[in-house]
Amino acid sequence: MKNKIRNINAKIISFLFILLGLTRRVKKKALRGDFILSIYFHSPEGVLFEFCIKWLKKHGFHFLSEEDILAIANNSIPFPQGGVILTVDDGWLSNEKNVIAIAEKHKVPVTIFIATHAIEQGNYWWPYVAKAQELRMGFPSIAELKSLPNKEREKILTKIKTQVTLERQALTLKQLKKAANSAHINIGAHTVYHPILTNCEDEEAYLEIKESKDQIESWLNIKVHSFAYPNGDYSKREIEYLKQLDFFSAYTTEPNYLTRESLKKIYQLPRFCIYEDVSKQEAICRMTGIWQQFFKGS
Repeated sequence: MKNKIRNINAKIISFLFILLGLTRRVKKKALRGDFILSIYFHSPEGVLFEFCIKWLKKHGFHFLSEEDILAIANNSIPFPQGGVILTVDDGWLSNEKNVIAIAEKHKVPVTIFIATHAIEQGNYWWPYVAKAQELRMGFPSIAELKSLPNKEREKILTKIKTQVTLERQALTLKQLKKAANSAHINIGAHTVYHPILTNCEDEEAYLEIKESKDQIESWLNIKVHSFAYPNGDYSKREIEYLKQLDFFSAYTTEPNYLTRESLKKIYQLPRFCIYEDVSKQEAICRMTGIWQQFFKGS
């Protein structure tokens, strides 16, 4: 009920933002080449994902691939007018139908950042915690676990997983291989276990990045050069590891526009998040960065 009320209020606020012309002003700036819209999803419904693509196309935007972003950053091609890049984090099972198939239908490039352990074992760690919370099993919350040193978090998760079972929630390896064969899908790395990297010890953090890259390259027979930080958390240490491991770019969860200036920090690229259950009006305001200007961190 609380989430329903929140979404109704957000829809009304977003409608007012659109009515006041705020999104129109952003669109005007983007279409003249002031910035690129950098947008990411997790596990969107197909209706929402397709709506976002259609809205962007209708309003004159064109879609950029990861290769395009690197070429723009390297000044190999001009900074675009009306550019937008779409990325998706984690590699959820629903992505096959709701992201990959729709991207192929509209011939739109999308990069999916994969957490490799979930592809192998079927699930990410936080749904186990959410289920334990639902069953009132007395374990720490997701937020509490995110604040712990990684080794402590892993110990608690091991206990939770002995008491909680889940149906598969991540793409299978077969589905991942099929997606990687699409001309419109690029696969990037998102660590092995999806930890908070800044809570990891040096060797843990390094191996989370390296082994995810190695595994994807082995599975798909491709080179992986793009990365997304789990939860958006990173430090100078993680950037240095990415450079050592031959990554060319990395994406944060910093809600901002992708400008000529921000492209100079190729391992700290910003993105606007579109959450799963938002209204179409809120999605428009989030894609254009209007929502984040007024409600930072939400």
